[in-house]
Amino acid sequence: MRRSSLSVVLALGLIAPMSAENWPNWRGPASTGVSKESGLPVRWSDSENIAWKAPIKGLGISSPVVWGDSVFVTSQVGSGVARSGPRLVQNEDAAGAGERALGGEATGVTRGTASTAFVVSAFDRGSGRKLWEYETAAEGTLPEVHEKHNLATPSPVTDGQRVYVWFGTGQILALDMSGKLVWKRNLTEYGPFNINWGHGSSPVLHKDMVVLLCYTGGPASYILALNSADGTNKWKADRQNAMSYSTPFVVEVAGATELIVNSGEGVSGHSLSNGELLWYINETNRFPIPVATQQDGIIFLSRGYRSGPYMAIRPGGKGNVEASHVVWKVPTGAPYISSIVQYDGLIYMIGDVGVATVVDAKTGQRVWQERIGGVYSASPIAGDGKVYFFSENGETIVLSAGRAPDILSRNKLNARVLGSPAISGGRMFIRSDNTLFAIGK
Repeated sequence: MRRSSLSVVLALGLIAPMSAENWPNWRGPASTGVSKESGLPVRWSDSENIAWKAPIKGLGISSPVVWGDSVFVTSQVGSGVARSGPRLVQNEDAAGAGERALGGEATGVTRGTASTAFVVSAFDRGSGRKLWEYETAAEGTLPEVHEKHNLATPSPVTDGQRVYVWFGTGQILALDMSGKLVWKRNLTEYGPFNINWGHGSSPVLHKDMVVLLCYTGGPASYILALNSADGTNKWKADRQNAMSYSTPFVVEVAGATELIVNSGEGVSGHSLSNGELLWYINETNRFPIPVATQQDGIIFLSRGYRSGPYMAIRPGGKGNVEASHVVWKVPTGAPYISSIVQYDGLIYMIGDVGVATVVDAKTGQRVWQERIGGVYSASPIAGDGKVYFFSENGETIVLSAGRAPDILSRNKLNARVLGSPAISGGRMFIRSDNTLFAIGK
């Protein structure tokens, strides 16, 4: 009898689903780009190790997020208004190097106005079956965007009760887990919601608060915190003429909670209870895009733009902390768009045109640097002893994490990838302009 019972237990163990980690926002469970899961995929292609792939209605570059058995992603139907702008590839054929406009068009193409709507799609994590789809019309005059993205660039965030989605028109919505509208707002109530090259900041969720960085570069620039249950204001902190494409980062400091912001003025820490400016480092930046991360109470941040600085900062300061709280700083070498990832004491970053750099997180000293090729906008992710770099042309470089360069594989999908993937249940969810791929067994 004991032998029979043991056989049943073992059989059930073999068919039981793998425990899946939620990936509730574009930087993962701790907003650091690091997964605690094991057995993550190493090799795949269009015909190998694809669990499923599903078409996405419309186009977009927002990252997928995962909660339980559902994967959520946003997109835009209709072209809107786009124009040619700054490119990562300089002094050569951008399209030939792998840098192309949204939808695979050649760079330099300007799309015209069309009937536009925003879509939120939910897929079954196991099978890729579409669970539901919510569509809402774009409101007001559509802001112009860079040709490489559209107004569905901010990634969704979820707390398991609701999915919160934000679009480049200023519209923000909360849907329940079955796709029904709970509440909505349009932030044009505070003035024009229009930033040069298009809005890119994603919402941040902390406890019962949805935080939105609305640094559009004009007089109506602010940080807004909403009640996650009904969308009403908790607080609003004005900061005239501030500009940022980045997503703020929440860090706990000695019992208090700070919101770290990368903006055109510099780096700043704000109280999460009311948005008050607590500390700052003044440093002008034309296009602040990367997002901060942290480990053991130290903030790591690259500033963005072309070969910009990266640094380590101790939070908890007051006023100008450049001389008191900067642990180390390297003046050049960071990526334009993608954020850095800190994994097991090392910082990994991938440059705009394929130069991988690894530095020691304690000192900022370079450990190794190599050119691996490609054009990169997506931020790297790490886990299971591996680091993943995602090129715009659909190639993923898988590195063995450590102090020596060791490329485990190069995996090519016939897809354009600008959003950072999600990890859950041993699978990696990669979003192209119009397709969601589940990579793994």
